[in-house]
Amino acid sequence: MTDKAPNRKLILDRVYEHEGQRADQVYLTQPTGGGQVADYTWAQVMDQSRRLAAHLQARGFPRGARVAILSKNCAHFFMAELAIWMAGYTTVAIFPTETAETIRYVLEHSEASLLFVGKLDTWEHQKPGVPEAMPRIALPLAPETALKDYETWDAIAARTQPVSGKPARAADELAMLIYTSGSTGTPKGVMQSFAAVSAAGDGFAAFIRKQIGAGTEGRVLSYLPLAHSFERSCVEMSSLWSGDLRVFFAEALDTFVQDLQRAQPTVFMSVPRLYAKFQQGVLAKMPAHKLDRLLSLPLIGKLVGKKVRKGLGLDQVLYAASGSAPLTPEIIRWYRRIGLKLYEGYGMTEDNSYSHASWGEFAEPGFVGPPMVGVQVRLSDEGEVLIKSPAACSGYYKQPELTQESFTEDGFFRTGDLGERQASGMLKITGRAKELFKTAKGKYVAPAPIENLINAHPMIEMSMVSGVGQPSAYAIVVLAENLRPRQADPALRAQVEAELSTLLKSVNTEVADYEHLRMIVVAGDAWSIENGMLTPTMKIRRARIEKAVGDEVERWFGARGAVIWA
Repeated sequence: MTDKAPNRKLILDRVYEHEGQRADQVYLTQPTGGGQVADYTWAQVMDQSRRLAAHLQARGFPRGARVAILSKNCAHFFMAELAIWMAGYTTVAIFPTETAETIRYVLEHSEASLLFVGKLDTWEHQKPGVPEAMPRIALPLAPETALKDYETWDAIAARTQPVSGKPARAADELAMLIYTSGSTGTPKGVMQSFAAVSAAGDGFAAFIRKQIGAGTEGRVLSYLPLAHSFERSCVEMSSLWSGDLRVFFAEALDTFVQDLQRAQPTVFMSVPRLYAKFQQGVLAKMPAHKLDRLLSLPLIGKLVGKKVRKGLGLDQVLYAASGSAPLTPEIIRWYRRIGLKLYEGYGMTEDNSYSHASWGEFAEPGFVGPPMVGVQVRLSDEGEVLIKSPAACSGYYKQPELTQESFTEDGFFRTGDLGERQASGMLKITGRAKELFKTAKGKYVAPAPIENLINAHPMIEMSMVSGVGQPSAYAIVVLAENLRPRQADPALRAQVEAELSTLLKSVNTEVADYEHLRMIVVAGDAWSIENGMLTPTMKIRRARIEKAVGDEVERWFGARGAVIWA
């Protein structure tokens, strides 16, 4: 848990410095539709935030009151958070894909006093989750119905005088509650103090600057959910702290490549699924063997690699990171072959994602790097990774017993992840303790390392290894996006069965006898956030998938063949 740091500069102190010293510098660039964008300077960001802070204060909420934001990533998310902080309140950000049921739970559990409604795709389905009496303010890119029904940000800003001076927050005051995406059970509210978010912003800003160089313009595209600690810390907090990282926002899924081309990011953060999809898109246009041959040619290889990166919008990237779930070493090596410096990192909501990162010589695929500056790490006798981070949370909101259980007596957070460490400090995550399962043979199976082997195959987008109480383990896979529309094609099925049968044999040669897979099952439908099989950060929801296929497992084990079609 965080220590109080009353003499340390906090994130709002840095923001006020940027307001004075970088007033005319563009900070945020927001697409507004039709290829148009709105640029916001530091002066404009702070003017709008100060006006909304005055409005929030005028509502008379007690200091520390929770104010919620339900929105996709946008410039006004940053402004709303600054307004909440300057007004003396605490932010509660809700994933923009959450159901009405979860929205209601978070708003009621956090005792939120007001909701900012922002850029959303399914607001009409989500609206029933908002208590009738809760005040609402519509951000500029909110759905039309919200802009019509509620007070709007623009109208409030136009009539309200900005708060003056430099409203301060104490180091131990709560800056935000981050509700976990809930891969299992009910979301927990993780309490983050101003000391913690300031440490994360400071640490990530220094790390990014070290990777891209002192004289390089920092540009980043913000599209991973800001309600999650990874994007909140790596992008929002680091840019608020540094003042010299320009943030571009993505407009929509189908404009993502154009958004990347506009931003020309020098830093790019993503999740394994997107890196895999980018790779599959490239290989769909040029067969792997042909690309490999061209990349192996001394001069031509560099030109080809640059052309591939340019086509992805990543040709200016100096540091690329992947987090949230394991990225297969094969994909990391492939990106490095085309000239993209791709590294893995590791962190949790409970430490504001400020924990481990690969870089430079600390870049062995399969490892998440050494501890970041100020982070302490050790392994328990059972192999659990224990972390003490300067950006650690204050505990779980309204759950003191869980808070106590989650930290050791000397303040290390029990991550629940199993790991191995090299003498250099490099950490390898080998699985989660709670994901271990027993087959009927009575032996524990760790699914994550086996899934990494499966996910390396170009035909597979994602996989899940299961087999609780079964004669042996098995895997369910989702085929790559370019193959899914043709799953009923007999010729493609024959090819998939041949490839996956070979993959099954290969995987079984690399795992212990008791971990051998009986079969690979091809899922009929893709797993998505919308159908509840993935969390908003694209982690698989094991329990939900297992429940969904529960009635089929016996049939699969009774069927012949190494590859089963669900």
